[in-house]
Amino acid sequence: MYTVYPLEGQWGLQEKYLHEPVMKKEHFSYQLMIRQPDFVTEAIAQEAIQRSSKLPEDLKEQVVFKKMEEGLCAQILHVGPYDEEPATFEKLEAFIAKEGYERASKEHKEIYISDPRKSAPEKMKTILRVKIEKG
Repeated sequence: MYTVYPLEGQWGLQEKYLHEPVMKKEHFSYQLMIRQPDFVTEAIAQEAIQRSSKLPEDLKEQVVFKKMEEGLCAQILHVGPYDEEPATFEKLEAFIAKEGYERASKEHKEIYISDPRKSAPEKMKTILRVKIEKG
């Protein structure tokens, strides 16, 4: 047994908006994921997906098991509603620039520490993570 890791979302821009100067919420696409412990293999994950009675059959084919390497990243804890994340991203980007780095892409990851069904919006905790490279 193990504790389930928090829900994560990998956010990026839809292809047609990649060259827009301003990022808007409605231009984003996302992929949801839950980290798995190192002992979970693809075979174990596939067996769990097939055995799941809570997951509708038509969705089982959309669940995939991937190994991911994030590389060099910077992150910050955002406290508050999701709609207020841009101000926290500004702080993160100022820190990244001060340290001599820049964002490697417009993608970012959100790690949802709080459950929105159980937390007031102003108390929501979300880790915001971006890939970085030397500027």
